Order: sequence, then structure tokens, then C-alpha cells
Amino acid sequence: MNRIYLILILFIFSCNTGNLTVIANLPTSLKEVSAIEISSSSNLFWVIEDAGNDNKLYGLDLNGKIDKALEVINAQNIDWEDLTTDDSGNIYIGDFGNNNKNRSKFTIYKVEHPELALKTIKAESITFSLPKNIKNQDFEAFFLLNDIFYIFSKDDKLFRVPNSIGTHQAVFITNFNLNGKHNAITSADVNNNSIILLNHDKIWKISNYKDDNFFNGDIVELMFNHSSQKEGVCFKNNKTLYLTDEKVHVEGGNLYEFELD
Repeated sequence: MNRIYLILILFIFSCNTGNLTVIANLPTSLKEVSAIEISSSSNLFWVIEDAGNDNKLYGLDLNGKIDKALEVINAQNIDWEDLTTDDSGNIYIGDFGNNNKNRSKFTIYKVEHPELALKTIKAESITFSLPKNIKNQDFEAFFLLNDIFYIFSKDDKLFRVPNSIGTHQAVFITNFNLNGKHNAITSADVNNNSIILLNHDKIWKISNYKDDNFFNGDIVELMFNHSSQKEGVCFKNNKTLYLTDEKVHVEGGNLYEFELD
């Protein structure tokens, strides 16, 4: 077989993983990317790493290269798990991972206009605890809607916390049940009355809900032809998602696009 033709075949297969399209490789220095977000005030992809890594917010360019590496100097990375943004372009970091179920306090860090910072940036803190009658939870996913954070436990509970600097008790909204096994939620986003919940091999798209009765809306499960440790999702536009997965051995460590329609 012609060598150039073989290389072309390998390139095509490397850039299309099932119904996911690889648009960039993540930097090799970032092995545990746990979230992705884009904002209205910059053209960068904002990412973080989870527990055991630096308290840094990274801005990646369209080729997946690090353009900014901002140390959040008054924040601690206990277990950073997800990102969301507001209409002004501020970024919020969800420090609420709780694999060992031993945390009593959780924090959301508000970082104002990270695109303007150079090397360091300060954050404001929104802390919350769970209602006393709710057992300890592990969280990896949230989004901001109508100035309220909606925070999904990894398995089956939804809470809300106001977007207000200070200390709060989360309000329990509902239990939910996404049919089947291996349905842990690892990231979430919302756009124009559509919600996306991410799993390693699928997403759930929720629409036609009223108020915050999300799970009474229409829920469609969309499977990937690919399973990896997918930890980050955000909307590019109404029809396209950006996703990231962690690097595990030779698998993953990519930025993907996924078409909803």
C-alpha cells in the first residue's frame, strides 16, 4: 500500500472516534482534565484538573495549546470537578468532588474575567453544605441557570445553591433515576432550554422542562461509539458540544466535538 495513502487512513481514523470528532489533543502536561467551559468574553477553552493537581485555571487555544495558566491564589484544589460561566464571562469552579464521602463543606469559586489576568488571579467563594437529613454526596457536575447553581450528585440527587458570595445550605430538589447501570454524571451544561448530562459513553439531553423540574422533561439518551474517562462537556452552540476526556495510558486526552442532530 502506498505510504502516503496509509498515513492518510491512519489520520482519518485518529481524528474520528466513532461519532466523536477529535479537534485537538490536550497538552500532555494536563493528564486529568476534569471540565471544559467557554465564555462570552474570550475565545479560549477553560479547563481545570481535579484532586491532587494544581489550583490552576487553564485557557487553551483552538489547537489545544496552553495560552494561560492562572494560579487561583486564594483557592484550594480539594477536588475541582466542573466549570460553568455567567452572561458576563466570569468562570465558576466547582470544588465539590467527594469520592470518600467525607466532606461537610463544598465550595464554588468565582473567577472574574480570567482572560484579563496574566499569571495569578483571585477568586470569591460560595460555600455550601447539605441539608441535615441528606447523606453525604459526591458531585462532579453543575451549571448556572437564572442565577442559581444546579448541582448534580454523581448518582441520583439534584440540589440548588444561589449564586451569592457567602455560605449557604443547599436546597434538595429531587431524586432522579437514569435507567440502566454505569450512569454516573461527570459534567453538565445548559443552553437555550436544553440540558446536557455527560457519562463516559453517553450523554442525556433534557428539553421541554418547566422551571427546575428537569427530570419531568423529555430525556433522550445519545450513545457514543467510544468509551473513555470523559469528564467535561459544554455547548459550542445549540447543535454541537465540546467534550474532553482524561488521558489513561494511551487512551484519551483529547478535545472532541459531538453533533446533537
